Amino acid sequence: MEANRLTATDLSQAVWRKSSRSGNNGGECVEVAGNLPHRVAVRDSKNTDGPSLVFTPAEWSAFVNSVKDGTFEA
Repeated sequence: MEANRLTATDLSQAVWRKSSRSGNNGGECVEVAGNLPHRVAVRDSKNTDGPSLVFTPAEWSAFVNSVKDGTFEA
């Protein structure tokens, strides 16, 4: 069985954007970079030098659609 290999994604060309619904009040916001080939990166807008999560476009789309349809509401 071949082991899965995790490799770092080069985010040097990432163009980050914050939701237009995010205020400037220091709240809990994320930034998304959707301009990377075959990847969507997400980071904490308050810690831009911190770690990022990287998804495939299909994974990101499934997450966003689940949020929109209320899957994660308590």
